[in-house]
Amino acid sequence: MLESYQFSDEIVWKPTKTIIENSNLYKFMREHKIDSYDDLMDKSTTDISWFTEAILQYLNIEFQKPYKQILDVSNGIQIPKWCTDGDLNITHNCIDKWINDKTISSTPAIIWESESNQSIIITYEQLAQKVHQCANSLKLLGYRKGDIIAICMPMIPETAIALLSIIRIGAIALPLFSGYGSTAIANRLNHTKAKGIITADGFIRKGKLTQLKHTVDQALINTPAIQNVLVVQTSQNNIEMETGRDHWWHNIVPYQSTQCNITPTSAEDPIMIIYTSGTTGNPKGIVHTHCGFPVKAAQDMSFGFDVSSGDVVHWITDIGWMMGPWMILGSTILGASILMYDGAPDYPDINQIWKLTQKHNINVLGLSPTFIRSIMSSNETSVETHDLSSLHSIGSTGEPWNPAPWQWLFETVCKKSIPIINYSGGTEISGGILMGNPLLPIKPGSFPGPCPGIAADVVNENGESIENQVGELIIRAPWIGMSRGFFANNARYIDTYWSRWKNIWAHGDWAEKKSDGHWYILGRSDDTINISGKRLGPAEVESILVSSNQVQEAAAIGIPNYTKGNELICFCVLSQQSQITHKIKDELQSIIIKELGKPLKPHEIFFVPDLPKTRNGKIMRRVLRDAYLQKSTMSYESLVNPHIIEIIKNLRKN
Repeated sequence: MLESYQFSDEIVWKPTKTIIENSNLYKFMREHKIDSYDDLMDKSTTDISWFTEAILQYLNIEFQKPYKQILDVSNGIQIPKWCTDGDLNITHNCIDKWINDKTISSTPAIIWESESNQSIIITYEQLAQKVHQCANSLKLLGYRKGDIIAICMPMIPETAIALLSIIRIGAIALPLFSGYGSTAIANRLNHTKAKGIITADGFIRKGKLTQLKHTVDQALINTPAIQNVLVVQTSQNNIEMETGRDHWWHNIVPYQSTQCNITPTSAEDPIMIIYTSGTTGNPKGIVHTHCGFPVKAAQDMSFGFDVSSGDVVHWITDIGWMMGPWMILGSTILGASILMYDGAPDYPDINQIWKLTQKHNINVLGLSPTFIRSIMSSNETSVETHDLSSLHSIGSTGEPWNPAPWQWLFETVCKKSIPIINYSGGTEISGGILMGNPLLPIKPGSFPGPCPGIAADVVNENGESIENQVGELIIRAPWIGMSRGFFANNARYIDTYWSRWKNIWAHGDWAEKKSDGHWYILGRSDDTINISGKRLGPAEVESILVSSNQVQEAAAIGIPNYTKGNELICFCVLSQQSQITHKIKDELQSIIIKELGKPLKPHEIFFVPDLPKTRNGKIMRRVLRDAYLQKSTMSYESLVNPHIIEIIKNLRKN
């Protein structure tokens, strides 16, 4: 069983009366005559319909046709229907309703800056025009409601415009991580039978060109469903453009009408498929809807990070991680400004994120423990020379904290006065299960409680609620942001989250709920590998390794790494004719970098005579990880080949 991180148990931040009374969450509670956060949690998790309707009204979500019923669980809480018979295309709430609002239409919707200090400001009025032009371009290219269109781009304004445009015509967005290799892109395009992709010629990271279009071209060699590629010119590099298939953004989009009628969609129509990796099989395509993901994103932004219209929000993210679409959709629903930085957060120097905060008056800054670990020990870090007074909160998600980086961030950056809002949930949640907020005090590394509307709990192996013990993080009731299933595989969705205990969502995280109300996340309870906040399924790595005719079997695990959270370790059983050489190892490293991208490069590849397996042939990754780390917390009784454990243990000694 996992043990809790050794964080301090003292309260280190308390909201002032002014912070509390000026917060969005307090205003919501006052409007509904709710006296305390405990009362809000009780009411929001026992009367789901009331809370959801109250959120829709609070966020001023305007439907094109009113819904008849807020929540229908006649088919079970695993597959509820929300806002039944209602028509909602969420882009109306992201752009259209702001056009005639003089207080917001002329304010920045997007602030963009590049590594070379180029910058662009796009107002809400301008954003609406650009989205309409892009939407008309997509129609011109033949796309219609229900078509799946991928986005594989860096964080540039066209990325947000593309996302909103795809949604506007009733198509389904497929965000892809811009650092993926060609195989990872091709797998997701083929799995969804996507008909189009929007990309860029390339992008600059730390002064070096990344040939994004070339990677996409390699992926498209075996993706027959793709009809068109729309390419944004960002890096001026020489690329190949296939006649009839490839189209320059600047040759089409600016010449379209700035008026595009919204395509009617039902509240439950799909808006987006975001991939997240599991521990076995193919990556999971998480399906979200118009009345799901964007509403939950905006709720969490408003209640947890206290975002309001006019605030500037920046999250260190990519469009392929859920926090990219989360930032774009949540911010625009609230009328806030998005800062999109197209570059590495520590380039051209390690203080870049603090420079951006000062220059653009960022109010909410989202980062990861990995980023803080990477900069805190550098002699070049000079937080104190930058004016960070615009910040009213720092958000953290993607992985658990350990004590030293959290303390450094709180003391050095936050000056013990700005709260660190821990935020944990996932792609399947559309945001948070647990989250801080402006009403509750903070302990280092903790979550003051669940998000309103999330009936979270921690249970033991029998599904019984526990306190002051590590157990499984679960949810006992549906919420509007929950995934509507896995793309083309709802049976796997039910099996993944709903099969362990009846009518209970098992999230797959180890957690601990203290009797004083504070919660802690202690890591994944499955085999998912989290590298710098990017979740990777072992099966995806293993499939690439065994594609080599020199590898017979493979297994991948993640082990702790101080900077990245985890690092990837691979184990290969070579085919009989192969001899162990450095050349083979180098070739396998190169294959993984090519297919998945350099950020997911293995730290080490080991060659072993066998892998730990059960009697039915299942590779036991958890046992493999336990043995490699030289722990003794697991039983090896179920293994058909327990002798392999000593061999694996000796690898680390050597």
